[in-house]
Amino acid sequence: MDKLHQKLDALKSELASYGGAAIAFSGGVDSTFLLRIAHEVLGERVLAVTASSCSFPKRELNEAQRFCQDNHIAHIVCTSEELNIPGFRSNPTNRCYLCKRELFQKIWEIAKQHDLPTVAEGSNTDDIGDYRPGLTAIKELEVKSPLRAVGLSKADIRQLSQELNLPTWAKPSFACLASRFPYGETITPEKLNAIEQAEQLLLDLGLHQVRVRIHGSLARIEIAPEEFPLLLEHRLEIYDSFKEYGFSYTALDLRGYRTGSMNETILPKSNS
Repeated sequence: MDKLHQKLDALKSELASYGGAAIAFSGGVDSTFLLRIAHEVLGERVLAVTASSCSFPKRELNEAQRFCQDNHIAHIVCTSEELNIPGFRSNPTNRCYLCKRELFQKIWEIAKQHDLPTVAEGSNTDDIGDYRPGLTAIKELEVKSPLRAVGLSKADIRQLSQELNLPTWAKPSFACLASRFPYGETITPEKLNAIEQAEQLLLDLGLHQVRVRIHGSLARIEIAPEEFPLLLEHRLEIYDSFKEYGFSYTALDLRGYRTGSMNETILPKSNS
């Protein structure tokens, strides 16, 4: 526990050195924790910036806005329409790089307009091991990653968030809806909307960590294995609803939820 709080103290020192910052704020576990500590340290010299797009569910945007309102944190919602980025729709393997570069260029513009010298984002040490081309864009644009800088992991952030009574401490991990597509499959507004509806249905049924991966007209559901029985109780409702959303077929991934499953086709195979 002492080591964990040493990391927290190091984070506060890191943020204090910025003198002010625009925080890329999605409303997820990491960025909520970062924003909360940054606001504690920097006060009015902190600005939360959330990107609104068709790959960002409305429920996530609403939660981000509510958090800032409840905590009296200045908040700007900017439009960042990834589908207008050249090459993004074709979903290349560097899709995340294209998106992050466009997004953080916009956040830098907002930061400069508000006389803020720093842009910061919420990646943690767990993000280093996966295929994360977006981190390249973050480095190129000199965006700060204070959670990684002080060695905070996702588990650390959840534990500290619980101590701070943050509403996100046990929130399931989330990634933009574009991550539900296999590389090379065209991303369209219609497909993104279908995925958002499908995942919202699963959440409304009481499932927690959910992903609906799209493979043409097939929806592949990833959930925690311990929640398989709950899904099967509602299998016909899910099947019929997914049909309405535009999916011809619905399948359950027997391995269950895991991060970055779409990267399994481009990364070296493991024995796990």
